[in-house]
Amino acid sequence: MLNEESGTYPLEPSSAEFRQLVDAAVNRIVPFVESLATQRAGCLEGGEALARSLSHGAPEKGTGMEELLDIVFDQAVPLAFNTASPGYLAFVPGGGILHTAVANLIADAVNRYVTVFVASPGMVQLEVNVVRWFCELVGLPAGSGGILTTGGSMANFSAVVTARHEKLPEDFLGGCLYVSDQVHHCVAKAAMLAGFPAARVRRVPSDKHFRMRLDALQEMITEDRAAGLQPFMVVASSGTTNTGAIDPLHGIANLAEAEDLWFHVDGAYGGFFLLTERGKAKLSGIERADSVVLDPHKGLFLPYGTGALVVRDPAALGRAHSVTSDYMPAYQADPDLVDFCTLSPELSRDNRGLRVWLPIQLVGLGAFRDALNEKLDLTEFAVDALRELPDVRIVAEPELSLFAFRLEPEGLTGEELDVLNHAWLEETNRPGRVMLTGTTLGGLFALRICVLSFRTHLDRMQMALEDLRAAALQVTAS
Repeated sequence: MLNEESGTYPLEPSSAEFRQLVDAAVNRIVPFVESLATQRAGCLEGGEALARSLSHGAPEKGTGMEELLDIVFDQAVPLAFNTASPGYLAFVPGGGILHTAVANLIADAVNRYVTVFVASPGMVQLEVNVVRWFCELVGLPAGSGGILTTGGSMANFSAVVTARHEKLPEDFLGGCLYVSDQVHHCVAKAAMLAGFPAARVRRVPSDKHFRMRLDALQEMITEDRAAGLQPFMVVASSGTTNTGAIDPLHGIANLAEAEDLWFHVDGAYGGFFLLTERGKAKLSGIERADSVVLDPHKGLFLPYGTGALVVRDPAALGRAHSVTSDYMPAYQADPDLVDFCTLSPELSRDNRGLRVWLPIQLVGLGAFRDALNEKLDLTEFAVDALRELPDVRIVAEPELSLFAFRLEPEGLTGEELDVLNHAWLEETNRPGRVMLTGTTLGGLFALRICVLSFRTHLDRMQMALEDLRAAALQVTAS
């Protein structure tokens, strides 16, 4: 309906009005980014009260942009894990490079439909380029392909569904898939959503380095076949969330080939370290996989909501996901012209290709390679420094940019040590210059550091070590 006061339609802002909206947002975004170095890396108290204070119904009439930006930037944004902070060393950091914010603005404004080729051939091709870059990075052969997803969870789901379709009959409930006891929980969720009972997700014990044990894997497969079950898939991790461990990829590939299993690699955290020489050496064997998950919102520092699944045989994705209808346009017969809706669960979705294509085109892969090499260097620096601290034990050595450690002073055992390390984590995070998280490994609580923010540099790692030293002195003296 026409707004009689302004003479415009509210859903169709004029060029001047649109520029005002964008300028108003940029005027808040720029100071936010400029102040990240002094913001707390995590502010966690009072979240429930904040959420309740912001709960409200939908308005009938609009509110001014500045007032709404006050709510977003002054209330909603500050109380959070500050994943944009250079001090965010928790979990596996996501990215958020600003180049992609521009790409998202463009993609949302032009609003092209990208899951059917004929709807936007140019935009689809840019996304196809991205998928092919990822296939080449992994080392998959010519003719491989894949999809962009919201993240590792959906990518792993599509991989499980594809493996199920390729390796099992329609009555698939006897199928077993094999994961290490360190695998990301989204793989078990993917199996559940794909229809498998929990007991069919077979957890293979890990070794002292938290890597899948090949002997145990072989034994479990043999036992399951003898019991009349149908082993069909093995999932290796190229960088677990707990410790950053990389499973023995060549060994698993050999076993998968011998046993006719679908070989899948979850490289959501570690996969993009393939851009570096050190990472490529560590991840040797990933090129033998049938499917690989990558998370650009981790290793390429892109915003959350950007994942990928690449596969050796994209036709397998099509066989598992493609359904058509009379109202749909004809799909492409040429394998170079891709209808993404035939390869994934999604028919309507946002334009993920541009948010990857634009930043890579702007700065080149070399910039990402340099940043990842810096994270590897910072990790080595931090581990070496922690080794020098009294009573610190590195529980999980870094394979890439993630490791775990804990305090173990003499005279304390068991639960007392866990209590001490919980206190060490809390005191380290208290100043707010960094945020670390913990995990449990072999029944022992340990602290973790994951260096994967593009804004984390040597100065912030030095702050982290300063705060760890100070906190260690405080908790061991009390």
